[in-house]
Amino acid sequence: MDNKIDTYNKIADYKDVKIEKFDVNKRYTKPHKHNKYLEIVYFIKGSGYHHVDLKSYKIKPSTIFFIKRDEVHHWEITTKPKGYVIIIKEVFLEKTLDKFINYQLLKLQQKSKIKATKNDVSLKALFKALTWEKQQQVINKEAIEGGLKALLSKLVDYANIEKVETTNLVLQFADCLSQALKNNVQFYADKLNTTPQNLNVICRKEYNKSASDIIADHIIKEIKRRLLYTNETISDIAYSLEFNDASNFTKYFKRYTGETPKQFKIKNKTS
Repeated sequence: MDNKIDTYNKIADYKDVKIEKFDVNKRYTKPHKHNKYLEIVYFIKGSGYHHVDLKSYKIKPSTIFFIKRDEVHHWEITTKPKGYVIIIKEVFLEKTLDKFINYQLLKLQQKSKIKATKNDVSLKALFKALTWEKQQQVINKEAIEGGLKALLSKLVDYANIEKVETTNLVLQFADCLSQALKNNVQFYADKLNTTPQNLNVICRKEYNKSASDIIADHIIKEIKRRLLYTNETISDIAYSLEFNDASNFTKYFKRYTGETPKQFKIKNKTS
């Protein structure tokens, strides 16, 4: 085990989106993070488990997984898989001509897994068509974006995301948390060009939690990842997350989990 979680960069820097068939050789992988992109994996065939942080999800046909940049995940696929992978880098979101795609992706980042119906031939066709387009000698960006928009619209429907539009501010807040972690509501309010009071009001309306509690959720998840998947000491983790000392860090962790970092690590240590 190293002092850092492995971070994979599966696509070349000059490519902002990758769409292809799932690699059947990637049936068993080590726990790792992704280098600033969202990955969407659609299984038509296959069985086993997808492990994300401390959760394990069953792999079944017509299942779609969303892997976010801050998550640690690995595959344990027990039968030969068939499906598709879409990898989207942040630069794609900056360049995309249709900004509604960005909004769709922000909505879907709130999900880890959704189930589609097995007889949805149009969903398979959209994945297949996008794969074909990416193989063209000259790629039509408008065709890629149009296909993605149609595909993501179907996934949003399957995810049962409420038709009442979640405020942009909440989605942007979640996106900011996946990029930088600070136990400071003012920091995020400044980035979102709002006030801490307004951010709190919106968070309580959407999640029935304060902005501070939502920040804590993300910080605790990151602490757990590093306790389980790295050799960092508790003091190192505390320092990197800008806690004053290990004692305050331990009290903070225990307040939200009911146990100390050391107790958590011992209880969840894998052989």
